Amino acid sequence: MPDHPARVLVVGGAVLDTKLRTTGTPVLGTSNPGSASWTPGGVGRNIAENLARLGRATVLLTAVGDDIAGESVLGRTAAAGVDCRHVVISSHPTGTYAAVLDDEGDLLVAVADMRATDELAVVDLAALPGLLATSGAVVADANLDTEVVRWVVAAAAAAGVPVVLEPVSVAKATGLAAVLDDGQPVHTVTPNVDELAALVGAHLADTVDDVVRAARRLHERGVEHVWVRRGRRGSLLSTRARVDVSRVVLVGAPPVEVADVTGAGDSMTAGYVHALLDGADVVEAARYGQVLAALTCASPDTVRADLTEALVTARLTASHPPTEELVR
Repeated sequence: MPDHPARVLVVGGAVLDTKLRTTGTPVLGTSNPGSASWTPGGVGRNIAENLARLGRATVLLTAVGDDIAGESVLGRTAAAGVDCRHVVISSHPTGTYAAVLDDEGDLLVAVADMRATDELAVVDLAALPGLLATSGAVVADANLDTEVVRWVVAAAAAAGVPVVLEPVSVAKATGLAAVLDDGQPVHTVTPNVDELAALVGAHLADTVDDVVRAARRLHERGVEHVWVRRGRRGSLLSTRARVDVSRVVLVGAPPVEVADVTGAGDSMTAGYVHALLDGADVVEAARYGQVLAALTCASPDTVRADLTEALVTARLTASHPPTEELVR
């Protein structure tokens, strides 16, 4: 990646997040006292804002409605430094994502209405080929229609621009699996264990052996790096070395007092891409992303308003997340 231009092109979802958090242990099937907040969100949009706050030139391709929510989402995103000039105004309302968190900040359930993003078509992304010529990486999230993701991956491959794919959820990962069947080169896929299972169409236990076997199946389909998020246990990075051989590294998660986990995975991806474009190898980039995720979990914000590269570097130096290379 360092040999390419430093700008990142992000293609994916943008929504208005509603976060509901219980003040005590949640009880299902009844009303729970708690608090509510609203903030711009969406996987692609969150990644783009994190990148911009790290000082990375970033362009966002997404869709919002012609409504107050859309104005709010674009206002916050542009104010963070993201280039939003190519955002599509949809006939559908701006997407919404409602997350219910328990009293410790962990996600219980979430519901997303992504019709504006779902209806994005290739014709709406006419600016993408021209933008690829001056981009160092493309990040695409699986909120996009499968055929749109397929087109983005193929266009990036033709332009020689590395692609990072974010599966988003188990349901969305199932659609993304069909794109990986095309065998197009993909730099990195960033699933959690459940999303990885959906990508390979098999049940997985959250064990190193199961995750490594599944990652190898993605390597066989053209994915160079599979970076699997494992929550408080950190992450597992599998890199294709040669046929039937992969380099496997466990990356530790820094200790953190969780305020809210929303957006942690998005910040991981942003930190990883940012570090790669600064010349880090994939292991160091994963450590950087892991630290940024911890900083996000420690904040009630989906994207920290005080995020800077200096903040991440200081935490990285202080915590120095451990890595362990395994022989596989």
